[in-house]
Amino acid sequence: MVSVDDADTNKKFAEQEQADFPILSNPDLKVADAYGVLPPVNPDKAGAARLARRWMFFIGPDGKILHIEKTQHTADAGEFLAAKLAELNVKKK
Repeated sequence: MVSVDDADTNKKFAEQEQADFPILSNPDLKVADAYGVLPPVNPDKAGAARLARRWMFFIGPDGKILHIEKTQHTADAGEFLAAKLAELNVKKK
């Protein structure tokens, strides 16, 4: 998982949600920009915070992107992830 929040915010989130996976903190937006999840800069809102789109990238062990999910799954994230990982033939731990 990558978040544009700082490391302390992500650590608190991970503890609250009992996340058992790493979260990369990306407050400088370089990774978000590289993956194309930042909306274009609006010149009328110069200096405003840029929020990254909540897309999911499924990346194989070879580093190739297997799937990009652009629909937000806030209510069914766990179920969606499990189904997509099964569809992509990702082995369970």
